[in-house]
Amino acid sequence: MKRSAMTLLQRRVPARRGFSMIEVLISLAISATLLTATLGALDSSFKAYKVTTEGASTNVVARIVMQRLTAMIRTGDSFGPYPVNPITTPEIQSDWIEFVSFNDPANNIQRVTRLERRTSTGGEGPFELWYMVTTYTNGSFTSENQAPLLVNLNDVTFTMEYDVGPRLKRVTVDLIIQPDDLQDLAIGTNLEAPVIRLVASASPRLND
Repeated sequence: MKRSAMTLLQRRVPARRGFSMIEVLISLAISATLLTATLGALDSSFKAYKVTTEGASTNVVARIVMQRLTAMIRTGDSFGPYPVNPITTPEIQSDWIEFVSFNDPANNIQRVTRLERRTSTGGEGPFELWYMVTTYTNGSFTSENQAPLLVNLNDVTFTMEYDVGPRLKRVTVDLIIQPDDLQDLAIGTNLEAPVIRLVASASPRLND
């Protein structure tokens, strides 16, 4: 009797078995797809964040440089380049501007500052804005210091409005800046950092 009951119990209990190979492969494929989608979303979020921070950082630096440029123009003297005829053509556009930034007649020391657009490739861009200070003593060259103010520029233009004299009335600085190189972030995506354009005008306090 006991043996018959045990046999009946064994028949009622289903046999345990593991996952088949097909089920394992299907679950692995689903997991891989979900992980790929998650990593892709994280990667896109990181790249978008990088583009935003690069744009904001470049904007802040460009504004600081623009404030410095206008401050130098306000305190400068003897500006160039000059128009051929300030009466008929009082406005001139150039990729450089030059002026006397320091003058000490007692010691015959004079410093000339030059701001100019340069390109390291010799082509049409990207450009750099360079700052150069040349010191003269008794009319002779003494020293020269130069350094880049901004890099990765699309363009920079100085528009100078002269009066008879020629006296410089106003300088308008137009900067078009591309945020720092993000070509590595653009691979496989459509991300593109927005171009930043800053325009400011300043008038010298001391005219020629």
